[in-house]
Amino acid sequence: MIRCPWRCGIAPRRAAGHNPAPMKLARAFAVFAGLILGTSSLAQEAWISRASRLEEQGRFQEAAAVLEEALAQDHLAAAARRQLTFERERLDRIRQDFSYTRDTLFAALQQAVKDLTAAEFAQWLAEGRFDYRDFDGERRYMDSSVSNLFFRHPELNPRRQPPRDTTQHDRAVYTVCMTIRDAARAARKPYVLPKRFHMTMTVTAKADAAPAGETVRAWLPLPRRYPFQTDFKLLKTSSPVVHLAPETSRIRSVLLEQPARAGQPTVFQIEYEYTAWGVSFDLHPEAVTPCDPHDPALQPWLREAPHVVFTPALRALARQLVGDETNPYRQAKAFYDWIAENIKYSYAIEYSTIRNISDYCRARGYGDCGQEALLFIALCRVQGIPARWQSAWNTFPSSQSIHDWCEIYLAPYGWMPVDPYQGIWAMQYAFTLTPAQRREIRDFYFGGLDPYRMAANADHNQELTPPKQSPRSDPVDFQRGELEAGGRNLYFDKYTYRMVVKELP
Repeated sequence: MIRCPWRCGIAPRRAAGHNPAPMKLARAFAVFAGLILGTSSLAQEAWISRASRLEEQGRFQEAAAVLEEALAQDHLAAAARRQLTFERERLDRIRQDFSYTRDTLFAALQQAVKDLTAAEFAQWLAEGRFDYRDFDGERRYMDSSVSNLFFRHPELNPRRQPPRDTTQHDRAVYTVCMTIRDAARAARKPYVLPKRFHMTMTVTAKADAAPAGETVRAWLPLPRRYPFQTDFKLLKTSSPVVHLAPETSRIRSVLLEQPARAGQPTVFQIEYEYTAWGVSFDLHPEAVTPCDPHDPALQPWLREAPHVVFTPALRALARQLVGDETNPYRQAKAFYDWIAENIKYSYAIEYSTIRNISDYCRARGYGDCGQEALLFIALCRVQGIPARWQSAWNTFPSSQSIHDWCEIYLAPYGWMPVDPYQGIWAMQYAFTLTPAQRREIRDFYFGGLDPYRMAANADHNQELTPPKQSPRSDPVDFQRGELEAGGRNLYFDKYTYRMVVKELP
């Protein structure tokens, strides 16, 4: 094993005047340190690569042993130890998303699908209708397998138990979209019909999630400033504010702290108000021109990033969809419409367990709102169209939930919202509307947005302020809050979250 010189009590002395000996010694130390860091980095990559291959083969115990061996090495750099610690924790996170055995999945499906037979279930397994992972010889199925069956195979909805009537919700969404579109056209401006909201978010660490007396830290999402989101006011917090991120933060949060008490949950709560505007850009394709790729304000949104990787398959798909089209509006709309028609919605495994989310969605042909948004962002960027992330909460009265969407930049209009999920929902799941109404909703969310949103994020894979000492539960998105105690992450199984939304007069 290579041992660092300063660990052996040999330390370079501060140079005095022009004495060359200390300077040579310092240079030698710098070169040696670089070699050590380079060796450490290569070793770290080798350990992670080896563990990843074992994990993909379903050999989770062996993968964990490799990472434990790596973490036992002396003189690991802090960044390397942090990454290896996350990789070890990632194995446990994957397990948590796959809790069904074959028998328990069949029992759950029998409750949800009318007249399901064992033979039919066996056929569905053979067809690969359910996401699964093998864990050391035991096959497990994803927790959301029942719901995802109906998303991926909507022809089964007549057999759903209990049946779901979406008529009221479908009509409400259509009415909201058309009202905003018409108001924006009448006013000749994109931001109209503001609504004021009062939000109460509660995040509760479970009893004994942290040892008694240890400080639990909680980062909770807050509305950031956007043209469509204004007049934020923090009204109340359950404990004093440790840090409040600025309203222009790409990932806006408030940090609270409380000591854990034995046998009791640790409850964090915030109340705030803000105003959200309906958005509808009156777009004319012939007016759109290519952006300046050298504009420093746009360059970050044109390049590759985590989960936005210009793979050969992505480039090929983009070329296939745009063909000979050169207009940026029509290119982006081709991507959006293709996703709306071809990508199924599905509840997702945790983002922290996926290496490349946009390619994960493309390759499988399904994903949740964030995976669909990242696929759209990747397609736009590879084609030279600036695109970026937005996310936090959907506050629509009948479907409040965490939600992700995005923005694209089209000159001369500037940044405008795009919600790929809403296009998918309109074209594949809004069964009670007419085909014309579904197309109207799809087209509205390309350059339009309803006011039932709370946007905390302006980019994905951003660092909290101040940063966590431990790996994030979700390093890609920030919606449910992030907790840690004693420098250790408290994962999603250690806490619950709840948002109560009130629309004010």
